[in-house]
Amino acid sequence: MRIATWNVNSLKARLPRVEEWIGYARPDVLCLQETKLSDDAFPHLGFGSLGYESVHHGQGRWNGVAILSRVGVADVATGFGDLADPYEGDARLIAATCGGLRVVSVYVPNGREVGSDFYDRKLVWLERLRDWLAAHSTPTDRLAVLGDFNVAPEDRDVWSPTAFEGATHVTEPERAALAQLRDWGLVDLFRCLYDQDRLFTYWDYRRGDFHQHRGMRIDLAYGTAPVAERASFALVDRNARKGEGPSDHAPLLVDIDDS
Repeated sequence: MRIATWNVNSLKARLPRVEEWIGYARPDVLCLQETKLSDDAFPHLGFGSLGYESVHHGQGRWNGVAILSRVGVADVATGFGDLADPYEGDARLIAATCGGLRVVSVYVPNGREVGSDFYDRKLVWLERLRDWLAAHSTPTDRLAVLGDFNVAPEDRDVWSPTAFEGATHVTEPERAALAQLRDWGLVDLFRCLYDQDRLFTYWDYRRGDFHQHRGMRIDLAYGTAPVAERASFALVDRNARKGEGPSDHAPLLVDIDDS
């Protein structure tokens, strides 16, 4: 099974590129973030013509998450349920069971500025994600959590730690919140396969960052041990970040061997 995640930074603007990528990458399950669409504007029919069922949790102008699957969609859930959401109404989480795998697509808040209310609520949101996972799953389940986490797990996941000093995405509290997810039982699937530094998924549009490889690895694919032990291949598709009108993120895909 090939699972993938991609922050498309407006599906309306990027739909032809997403359809093109689906055509050659052929993911079985694709998690999308920052669709920036309302639910009634989501192109279910278009994805259906490509062989994908789709579910979407959207707000309209901002945020928005989706799951596309060609191996079935069942038991759809959105948000944290009964748990208080510090970003209530932002449409940042959707989950579904696809081909026997529980898949969660997340768009973690950016945090904006260290010490701000947005940053503090980001930390609470990540804590709430862990609580929600613990309430609905166990580390022995077949579970994958994919998306834009807006946190670079380690210094090797940014082009220059010095350049990000004092900024969000790299602070110890943010990284500690990710570590709590791993302590619960999630494994960084990409890092199961590749240990090198400077393997990024996001490059700012400004200053020619992509061409100079000044990026960050903030789009992550986590899985429980039953998923991680079958991870056989992973790829950040930099080609999807090139050309006309790309997202500032590249898609990340992971193959799970179910043979």
